[in-house]
Amino acid sequence: MLLAELVAASQKVAATSARNGKIGALAACLAPLEGDEVQIAVAYLSGETRQGKVGVGYAVLRKLDVPAAAEPSLTLLEVDAILEDLQSLKGAGSGKKRTQLLGDLFGRALAVEQEFLIKLLIGELRQGALEGVMLDAVAQAYALPPASVRRAMMFAANMGVVARAAREGGEAGLSEYKLQLFRPLSPMLAQTASDAADAIAQLGEAAFEWKLDGARIQVHRQGEEVRIYTRALNEVAAVPEIVEAVLALPAKTLVLDGEAIAMKPDGTPHTFQTTMKRFSRKAGADDRGERLSPFFFDALHIDGRDLLDASGSERTAALHALIPEAQRLPRLVTTDAQQAEAFVDRAIETGHEGVVAKSLTAPYQAGRRGAGWLKIKRAHTVDLVVLAVEWGSGRRQGTLSNLHLGARSDTEPGQFVMLGKTFKGMTDEMLAFQTQKLLELETHRDDYTVYVRPELVVEVAFDGLQTSPHYPGGVALRFARVKGYRLDKRGDEADTLAGVQKAAKYSAA
Repeated sequence: MLLAELVAASQKVAATSARNGKIGALAACLAPLEGDEVQIAVAYLSGETRQGKVGVGYAVLRKLDVPAAAEPSLTLLEVDAILEDLQSLKGAGSGKKRTQLLGDLFGRALAVEQEFLIKLLIGELRQGALEGVMLDAVAQAYALPPASVRRAMMFAANMGVVARAAREGGEAGLSEYKLQLFRPLSPMLAQTASDAADAIAQLGEAAFEWKLDGARIQVHRQGEEVRIYTRALNEVAAVPEIVEAVLALPAKTLVLDGEAIAMKPDGTPHTFQTTMKRFSRKAGADDRGERLSPFFFDALHIDGRDLLDASGSERTAALHALIPEAQRLPRLVTTDAQQAEAFVDRAIETGHEGVVAKSLTAPYQAGRRGAGWLKIKRAHTVDLVVLAVEWGSGRRQGTLSNLHLGARSDTEPGQFVMLGKTFKGMTDEMLAFQTQKLLELETHRDDYTVYVRPELVVEVAFDGLQTSPHYPGGVALRFARVKGYRLDKRGDEADTLAGVQKAAKYSAA
């Protein structure tokens, strides 16, 4: 397939608002493909490459000045091969070779293909082909039951691999994907409830468990071998305290879902960054950083028995029969909203994010943000100033979307400290308003960003602060989203950095 054909399909998907329309456009693009083309197309249409990061960022791409081709000639296989070469470049002279490869690639690309490749390589290609939409498109393209595709994805955790298996092996090919030790599953994720009463209204009697601000882990054990995987399914170097805890459990084979977190002696958590400094693939089995405590909240497999399809109550019973109390999360089963809200209060007062309300009957929905789990968190809100804004892509093409947010400096009057970016929480009305307003405040721009006078104040909700070497204040917002614009406030009335830290109850300890 020519890249131009895939770009045309991508544009059609982005321009289509209806879910079924997106699915149909994706399925029509995938249906005629074979072999590697299937995996490449699924990756590109999902806004990714098969190689992941290839060592090419915006700074490199901005320096390219290559005339666009007049006729389409690039194929998917050729683009994929060039990206493979880019990823393999290392050592002396790699920069020059990278520029040459990119120049050759972009010189053969149409203008619309150049734009597509830039967004793809910097991770800004958003066309609405979310995982659920792509799964249904694969099922439609190859005339297979969506449930079979979803279940294979649950175990394979790679959309391109699943699509190729569907194309080449049909339902029989998909059925080969099962739970296997040392092949991690995508974790089950939670939707959001506004409060405990909302969660109970949706779930009925439910289990409420503390939501820790640590590192999600999936632990596999077979005999004396233990492997630990991250939320992104990357294997991490052995963290000895977690390995030791898992080897002490009375089972020979295990797959457990949980959280690793650094705890203070008083039982409260260290900051997220403290946990992550210890929990990394580079840390290895040394003593760098604080020791981590594992907390397990779900059992997917125990001694030959797969538990994915078991109810929440069954999985919890199996887990509690295995895990010592010190490695379990505080848990409350109730239909009483007031009692549950008090439980949320205790979690937050102890320094944790909130709670997760869990259905007692739902199975484990790996890789899905299922309605069986509902997270309850109390966000902080602050008033910040817009310092700059990036042009949107996909559905937001032509609008100013991604806001650069700043707080007033505590030490330099009239100056602002950047705390992060967000494009979340915006309605179409907000996008239209901020595009017009921020263009009025423009001071200068580059290819992707419009810089503005620091006058427009926006109310931002966020879940906390994290240390960051990338921002001058040393901290960045976590999960920031726009609540609305404060047209009643001037820029010099926005919150200071100290005020933001106070709102977040942030401690660098």
